[in-house]
Amino acid sequence: NEKEKGLYQDAQGPIQRMFWGGFIINGEEHSDDGETREGKGKDICLIGEKVKRWKERDGHRLKKSMISRIYGKKVEVLILGIGVSSAIEVPDKVKEDIEEHGIQELIIAPTPVACRMYNQCYHEGRKVALLAHGTC
Repeated sequence: NEKEKGLYQDAQGPIQRMFWGGFIINGEEHSDDGETREGKGKDICLIGEKVKRWKERDGHRLKKSMISRIYGKKVEVLILGIGVSSAIEVPDKVKEDIEEHGIQELIIAPTPVACRMYNQCYHEGRKVALLAHGTC
């Protein structure tokens, strides 16, 4: 079963598994399949171990307004998980806006890779945020 195996796995977490359309973060599933009321959906915003639904994401071209929720949170590294097959486009004006808000490092990667990089930064003790799209 694809959900069991997943596209990314790391027992240490906080992101323990990423599968098509969802994530397991600290033992809690976040997907749109309705299995749990706790879940935040297939698009997530993760800062430290705090998960929220990335409800601003709409379509496959990011706008500044879709990123703004992480501003003012003392984030050093922002990782954008742009989908399993990299369907999300990040225009230059959005990258510039992120830089203007004092975020030192921006990493844009397919979502399974973004999950791995998030866990790595998290375990290095860096102040990291992840905005990730869980499908395409």
